[in-house]
Parts: sequence; C-alpha cells; structure tokens
Amino acid sequence: MGSKFRSEVNSRDGVCTLKIAGVIDEDNELVPLEGQLGGGAMVLDLGEIERINSCGVRDWVNWLGRIEKNGARLVFVNCSPAIVSQINLVHNFTANGIVKSFYAPYFCPRCKKEKLLRLEARDLAKSAPIAKAPTCRCDECDGVMDFDEMEESYFAFLNNSKKIYGDPSFENTLREIAAAGDAGRQMKPRVTGGSIPPVSTAPSGTPTTQQPSSVSPVNRTPTQKTPPGTNGTGGSSGPASQFQGSGVTTPPKASPGPGKLSANGAAASSQPKLAPVRADGPATTPSPSGAAAMTPPPALAASNAALKPVSKPILPWVLLGVFLLAAAGLLAFALLR
Repeated sequence: MGSKFRSEVNSRDGVCTLKIAGVIDEDNELVPLEGQLGGGAMVLDLGEIERINSCGVRDWVNWLGRIEKNGARLVFVNCSPAIVSQINLVHNFTANGIVKSFYAPYFCPRCKKEKLLRLEARDLAKSAPIAKAPTCRCDECDGVMDFDEMEESYFAFLNNSKKIYGDPSFENTLREIAAAGDAGRQMKPRVTGGSIPPVSTAPSGTPTTQQPSSVSPVNRTPTQKTPPGTNGTGGSSGPASQFQGSGVTTPPKASPGPGKLSANGAAASSQPKLAPVRADGPATTPSPSGAAAMTPPPALAASNAALKPVSKPILPWVLLGVFLLAAAGLLAFALLR
C-alpha cells in the first residue's frame, strides 16, 4: 500500500480489529479492505490518522455504509484529533457505530511539548456538556498542561448519546471487545507539522546543523529590549559564543594582519573624509585628504554665481523720489495760484 495510507487487520476472539494510519484522501485504499472484513463486532483503531480531506470524508462515509450492510457493528477507539474534528462536523461520519475512546490534545507552556491524552467517551458523556477539559500533567515537569482546543467545540459530539451509547445491542459488542483487549496508550506525544524538530546527534568532530524553530530560543531575533552585548538568549555575543542546546560553536573572526586590509577597509580608507556641517553654524570647508581638495567644477561655479542676487545702490532711488515730490509740490502750487 502507499506510504501515506497504512492499514492492519487482526482478528482475536471473534473481534476484528482494523488499524488505519496516515492520511485519508482521494488516494485512499479503503475499498480493497472490504474483502478482509467480516460481520460482527469490528474495532476501528484511528489513533494514527494524521489528516483527512473532503474527498477522504466522502469515501469514508460510503465505505462505512457498505461494511455495515455486511453485518459489521462498528466501535471507534483511539480517535485522533483529526477524526474528532470530522465527527463534530459530519453527522454520519461514524455511521451507526459508537465512539468508545478518543485522544485530546494538550500543550505544556513550560516544556513546549505537545501530548495526546486518551479519554473514555462514556466517562465524559456523564457530565456533558463539557465546559472544562480533564486535567493533564506533563510527564517531564509535572506541571498542569493547557488544553490545545476549544472545549465547547471539541467535546460537542459527547452531547449526542447515539454516538456514545448506540442501541442496547452494543453492550454485548463492548463486552466482546473488552474480552479481546483494547489497544492504545493512555498518553502519547502529538506529531504535528508545528512540532519542535529533534536535534540530530552526530559523531564528535562533525559539525551539526539545526533548522530554525519559531519556539526555539537559539535563533531568536534580538529586539529593542535586548541588552547591548547579548545575542538574544541572555548570553554574551563575544567572538566565540556557544549556542545553548544546538551544539554549534561560532569560531572567532580572524583580524587582518599587519599590512593587510579587508576589502571594506580599503574602500573606506580610499574615500575622502568630510567634516560634519552644522545646520545652525557657518559652513566649513572640507579639508583635502592626500589628493587635491574637493572643488566644484567651473560650470557649476558659474551657475552658482549667476544665481546669487546682485546688490543695487539705494541712494539714486532716494534722490529720484525727492525730486519727484518737489516737482509735484511746485505743480500743485502753480495750479492753485
């Protein structure tokens, strides 16, 4: 079978157990499994289902209808979060079967770990609707973990007694399953696309690399609140710094020897240095450095001279004004006589 869809069929004490893992999509291989399944009690272990899309849901519902016509009495155990989401969304996702157990996702804010806790549907259905998820403790720090979903929506299917209890004939089916054994761990790590990748170990002397992680403090970008002289993780950003938890050592940068300059240093030294000019003070003339002083070209100097305003004498204009006033006065005197 394909690598993304895996299945395993076992039969014990008259109970058929079908374990499906991977992805259920348009490339699923549910139809070939019908010949391996018989009637009677059938356990569907869905704890390893990672994802199911709309095409997979369509094929899944049709497939359940066909195997129920062959006499199968379906009991769903260890339902993964992906399956629980579809049970809440699709009314006939479990056909006429019942949900016995399922996994609930939890997250530890201290250890940054994700866990799945297996819960019994009938135990929780007694107190439905569920307003608060059961308490789960981290197996590393023993702290209380946060429920990683919305309680109202994740436990909504528990309000439908038909999906939990079914008809009275399921009591015999559950006793048969209990006698055959119900596989499944009480707690297991949650495998998602956003999980923290483990650090790969390599032999001594071999450099190791680690992919950047959004939750790992190793590659955290320093912010404005980061004290100067630190690399964002609380340690010093010296020439040879050891990243915590990554096993990567940054070698010190070699300083250029005497008589040797780097490319950036040579370029910087070849450029003339300009003195700073204050906006509120007189302009200062840049001093020449090695070569000739920086002077504007003749064309630019001529254009600057043409733009300067030409000062005109004021005295001739004053005399002209006095003369015109005197002439106007004499003319007025002559007309009045």
